[in-house]
Amino acid sequence: MTAPKLSLADVRLATEADIPAVRALMDAAIAGLLPAFLPPDAVAASYAVMGLDTQLIADRTYFLIEIGGVAAACGGWSHRATLFGGDHSAGRDAALLDPATEPARVRAMYTHPDFTRRGLGRLILAACEDAARTAGFRRAQMAATMAGVPLYEACGYRADEPFASVVGEVAVPLLRMSKAL
Repeated sequence: MTAPKLSLADVRLATEADIPAVRALMDAAIAGLLPAFLPPDAVAASYAVMGLDTQLIADRTYFLIEIGGVAAACGGWSHRATLFGGDHSAGRDAALLDPATEPARVRAMYTHPDFTRRGLGRLILAACEDAARTAGFRRAQMAATMAGVPLYEACGYRADEPFASVVGEVAVPLLRMSKAL
């Protein structure tokens, strides 16, 4: 049986009621997808670096795709300064960005391991880019995980600079990427 063909019509805004399912999806993605790209200590440290920033849901800039009632993919964009991280992450900055001079932030993109290679990440990313463009942004920027880099490159994002988020003595590699909208 083939998977149903999905479109942007299948992407919806996440709500507060979706938070437990989104967090479970994120945990499954970190555990199931990052080990192909990172050593075990960096995968473990990733839980402290990544996660849901509920401000995205409050701002109505976070999207979700469900398949058969299961949270399959999620991600969002932001008009705030924070580049990455969840509610528990240090260094968050809720300052508003100027769409004329600053890039929108693509944030917290995750696909459940059971739903990879179906175009869900591309759909979420397209929804983010469309919404950011509608809000007046001309560029988008993200902090990509090593697992996400191939998708983002395929979608036209280019590497700006590698960096790491350090948890204890463990560095979690990330790549700042951007794209003109």
